[in-house]
Amino acid sequence: MTQPAGRAPIRSAADVDLSDWDFWSRPPDDRELAFRLLRDLETPAFFAEPEVPFAAKGPGYHALVRHADILEASRNPDVFSSGDGGATNILDMPAEFAEYFGSMINMDDPRHARLRRIVSRAFTPRMIKQFEEDVAVAAAAIVDDLLAAGPGCDFVTEVAARLPLKVICDMMGIPESAYGFVYDRSNVILGSSDPEYVSDREDIAHTVLTAGMELQGLVRDLAALRLDRPTDDLISSLVNANIDGERLTTRELGSFFILLVVAGNETTRNAISYGLRLLTLNPGQKRLWLEDVDGRAAGAVEEIVRLASPVNYMRRTTTRDHVMNGHRFRKGEKVVLYYWSANRDERVFADSLRFDITRAPNPHVGFGGPGPHFCLGAHLARREITVMFRELLRRVPRIEAGEPEPLFSSFINGTKRMTCAF
Repeated sequence: MTQPAGRAPIRSAADVDLSDWDFWSRPPDDRELAFRLLRDLETPAFFAEPEVPFAAKGPGYHALVRHADILEASRNPDVFSSGDGGATNILDMPAEFAEYFGSMINMDDPRHARLRRIVSRAFTPRMIKQFEEDVAVAAAAIVDDLLAAGPGCDFVTEVAARLPLKVICDMMGIPESAYGFVYDRSNVILGSSDPEYVSDREDIAHTVLTAGMELQGLVRDLAALRLDRPTDDLISSLVNANIDGERLTTRELGSFFILLVVAGNETTRNAISYGLRLLTLNPGQKRLWLEDVDGRAAGAVEEIVRLASPVNYMRRTTTRDHVMNGHRFRKGEKVVLYYWSANRDERVFADSLRFDITRAPNPHVGFGGPGPHFCLGAHLARREITVMFRELLRRVPRIEAGEPEPLFSSFINGTKRMTCAF
């Protein structure tokens, strides 16, 4: 592969710097090679932290890139903390970020367990059944619109982004008139490193905080209404929930909404987009799925999530000295879990870059590793991906993806735009 002018080729692990923004704009083949080289090292590589205008540069971090290391760290949250500095950023973010982005993903037990318990009980069996029915109705309507629009449209905005956005907003009780507002703000929060969403690099923190403040304001206003006039939506259940004397504060409700709408919308959207691209590049696998759309759906969805790995990483901070898989970590060190790399680990996945909808077992970490921080919305995400592809394969079986335009981000493996033909 010819390298762009001024870009050195990657030949060894020494040529890899995960904190260099240029790395995340490299072609996919370069990234595959880089992480393979890092996985072959005897101990986790250590990197200096990236320099940004809104946070002090920290002491650096260890990159966990092997499947075994990520599983082990995930199973030991008492050692590898999510709450000490947060999980979603390598850098130590300014304190005001906790106001809007301090939900359970950035907490340890017992605070994490308390929030998860309250939220989990709000998802009643009746509510979950209704969500599953709503997903099917929404997917059918989206494909109706796709057929009406005709080939050449943007698959991301017309299909992949619409389903999770509608499902999550309807679930929370967000009116349809606010869908665009929610979509735009979630793009800013998770696309903050992409100049299309945040053009002023000196103003990233302010722009992201504003987007979080606006989303939290939306749910606070709705929560105030639901206190007096509850309905069947999730906001009503959460704001009126009282589990063993515990209930969510207004701030906790707002932060959870941001987590749900940003993580649930963005990650499922990118998995669906990536899935269509995989089927386009692997027509044999597409034909195999078409032979038994329902019977092969579960395996196909897991394989899509494995290779899509919508969230590239999460961070942890060690609470004490600890030896893991032969490497000693010191108290207070940052450790970054690269799920994207673990899902391509040759030690676990035979022919790991091959898309195989019959792969079994498939112990991917696309929804995070085992332990208390395994994705709360994994069931809903699997349901959305399954139903969306069921509609597409049955009604638009010849649909194919064009060349994707990737999101510029080290955190999210995202697609901004991608045409489709059928």
